Amino acid sequence: MSVASLRTKLAAAAATVTLALGTGVLAAGPAQADSSFGCPSGAVCVYLGTDWNQPVPQSQMYWTAGVHRLYNQEGRHIVYNNQTHGWTVRLCRNGNGTDCGPKMRPGDGWPENLSPVNSLLIASS
Repeated sequence: MSVASLRTKLAAAAATVTLALGTGVLAAGPAQADSSFGCPSGAVCVYLGTDWNQPVPQSQMYWTAGVHRLYNQEGRHIVYNNQTHGWTVRLCRNGNGTDCGPKMRPGDGWPENLSPVNSLLIASS
């Protein structure tokens, strides 16, 4: 499967989530059981490695806006943004959400070396 078709498929799956406006918290509606590659709608998932097909793929899940510190995430892991409404994720070298890489849009997911990454920044675009 090409990267473009994977992203299209992931973006379509991510489009079923609702956003709890005004709270900064992402909340899934009745379709919460829907997921892509084992990552629930409305979450950002960090996988145990680089295999999309693991029975329990994520080692971490994040649901709220803001800075989230990463612990014990060394080497290559898939990071997958399964959110909607333009919420983006950035991988940051500093623990306070600064010195960040590019934005991952909803439906984006790819392997990253998390050894130099100390936090995730989840924000509305």
